[in-house]
Formats: sequence, C-alpha cells, structure tokens
Amino acid sequence: MKTVVIATNNAHKAQEISEVLPFPGWEFKTLRQMGVESDPVEDAETFLGNARIKAHAAQQACGGCAVIADDSGLEVDALDGAPGVHSARYAGEPCDDARNNAKLLEELADTPDEERTARFVCTLVYLDEEGAEIDARGTIEGRIGYEARGGHGFGYDPLFYPDELGGLSLAEVPGEDKNAISHRGNALRALKAKLDEK
Repeated sequence: MKTVVIATNNAHKAQEISEVLPFPGWEFKTLRQMGVESDPVEDAETFLGNARIKAHAAQQACGGCAVIADDSGLEVDALDGAPGVHSARYAGEPCDDARNNAKLLEELADTPDEERTARFVCTLVYLDEEGAEIDARGTIEGRIGYEARGGHGFGYDPLFYPDELGGLSLAEVPGEDKNAISHRGNALRALKAKLDEK
C-alpha cells in the first residue's frame, strides 16, 4: 500500500481528493492522520507557489513520503482578481467562512449582475517519494450571487453560482455533483491524466 499524504487537515479537501484519485494501492492520509504538523508560511504570489511551499514542507515533515498539496481560491473580476491567494483569510485572522463571505458581499454591494463574474481556481502539486513534481490546474467559471444559498460545500460555495448549474449555487448540489464540475475536481482530473502517463 502506497501512502500519499494530503498536505491539509481539511477533511473536505481530503475527501474530494480521495474520491477523484482512486488509484489501486494508494492510501490517502491527512497530516493529522499521519501524526505530523506542517503549517508553513504561504507567502507566494501565486496559487502554484503556495502549493509548492505546502507540498515541500509536508514531505519534509512526514519524512519523504509522496505528497499532494493544493492551493485554491476565488478570483472576482470586479475586484481585480481578489481575494485570490488571500481567499482563506480575506476578512483577516483567524480564517472564518462567514466573515469572508460577508466581506465579499460588502465589496460587491454596488456591482451589477453582469460585472459579478468570477472563478474558482485550484492548483495541485504532487511530489513522489523522490521529490519529482507534477502540477495541475483547474478552474470553474461563474458569478457571485447576492446571498448565501445551500447547505453543502464550504468557503465561498454558497455565494458562487457556476455557469453550468443554471442558477444554483455550488453549495446547493451534493458532493458528487460538485466534484464533477468543481475547480478541484478539474485539477484532480488533470493531475490523474498526468499520473496515468507516468
């Protein structure tokens, strides 16, 4: 059995990753499940840069096992791409989904519907046991609504209305439906294709 450490303690991310990368003989574990701590400073200016920081720190912490790290966030066109790499801490420390969503709605209060276009972005970095890197990127296009709707998902999902869902927020669909179209799902499928070529 090959253990692949997911460089997160976020159970939502871990579940998504294990569902989309069902490689025979692979076992996915979070940092907490491995009994290690890794909380590096994510000070890169890009999603890829931050994913690399997390991947290398997690690999060092777990003693050289294979690792998957992601960095993801929301880019809102009317806010010049913000919150971007600062998505998790948009409203400041500590991370708080409700405060982040409230700040986003406040920032967009005077923005008309046609200018509320946005996308979720996810960049993944996979490091094998020798430290060789494969990266992949996925996006999902949509727009920001005027109120939070839905009980599924997390983060900005209740405010994000994907183009493919015809008026539903990302938090109004079950996990398997979200994975079929989500930025992380798209990035994972791109990563899987690259891993299949190895």
